[in-house]
Order: sequence, then C-alpha cells, then structure tokens
Amino acid sequence: MMAQGKKATKTKVDVKNYAAVSFVETESQAKDSEALLASSNIPCIITEQKNHIGTHGYAVMVPEEYADEAYVVIESQDAYDDFYDFSMEDDDPDLDIDLFDEDF
Repeated sequence: MMAQGKKATKTKVDVKNYAAVSFVETESQAKDSEALLASSNIPCIITEQKNHIGTHGYAVMVPEEYADEAYVVIESQDAYDDFYDFSMEDDDPDLDIDLFDEDF
C-alpha cells in the first residue's frame, strides 16, 4: 500500500472509510490519477490489487466524502483524453491534409 501524496514513507491506512474511484493496470496510470486528484485537492491512496485468477492492478481510493468529486474529476479527464484521441485519429486515408491551406 502506498502513502498519500508525495510522502516517501509507507504507512498503513484504514481503508474501510475509503472508496475506490478508479482501477488501473499499471502503477504509472495510478500515479497519474493520484496527481490529477491532488491537483484538485482530493486526498487519495493507491493500493495494489491481486485476485485469485492472477490479474494484477491498482485501485485509486479516496475518503468516502470525496468520492463524488473524485469521480467527476477522473471522468472529466477520461472524456478529455477520449476526445483528444478521437480528434487525432486519421482513419480516412483520402483526407486531404492540405484542405485548409490556401494559397494567396
């Protein structure tokens, strides 16, 4: 279990009053979510998750009183990322890249 914020020490946290707001595959993704929540002044912890079939991941958890706000922050970022990914896709090979270039 990792400590909240940028503290280097690991401490035990009573997670029974925490809610998981995101499950991710990598520690890097968990750290990104932690930074996003920290920028909105939402405390969080990251816990490593393993299950009986061998899958591995990380849960990003916040105190229950911050859960709704944390969901909004994370979902807003996910929507922004999805929009950005969609807008950068080049699915049409016939798309004329010079379409908006004008020669004066």
